[in-house]
Amino acid sequence: MIDPAQRDILLGVAAASIRHGLQRGEPLIPETDEFPVALQRPGASFVTLTLNGRLRGCIGSLEALRPLVKDVAANAFAAAFSDPRFPTLSAAEYPLLELAISVLGPAEPMQFSSEADLIAQLRPGVDGLILEDGTGHRGTFLPSVWETLPQPAEFLRQLKLKAGLPPDYWSDNLRVSRYHTETFSRPVRDIPA
Repeated sequence: MIDPAQRDILLGVAAASIRHGLQRGEPLIPETDEFPVALQRPGASFVTLTLNGRLRGCIGSLEALRPLVKDVAANAFAAAFSDPRFPTLSAAEYPLLELAISVLGPAEPMQFSSEADLIAQLRPGVDGLILEDGTGHRGTFLPSVWETLPQPAEFLRQLKLKAGLPPDYWSDNLRVSRYHTETFSRPVRDIPA
């Protein structure tokens, strides 16, 4: 669990990394030892940017390979300046952003015998999914995607498309893992500089 003070710290780091990117063209690299021990531990996160209620960037990590505070800083910068779906963020857009951080729990492999069995096990609004087929195709949806794709069968179809697979694709080599997130957000204007 990320306590309220740690949430504020992470939101501040994400905002600072984006500001640093606007000013210097590179991400902020936080000094890990300046932060609470919980934020120094390895963690995986996604940073989602919205502008006027619409997605403006979303980049993240599926595995906890670096300190959480560094992961958030790197992903905030990448969401603002490296998401291939969007142009780089402008200084004019920055004060209008809403920042959301999703801290991922560990991924748990799912066991299923068929696509229908997999769909029956999905928990809308709860599960984030990672789908891999063993041939280099991989995709993930955060639990928040259930808000726009509330039906499990359609959620899975769209995840296959995101992974670069046909929507009706099925293979015995398909691997699916589920994870949970702790998500918190705030408009940039409400995050102290």
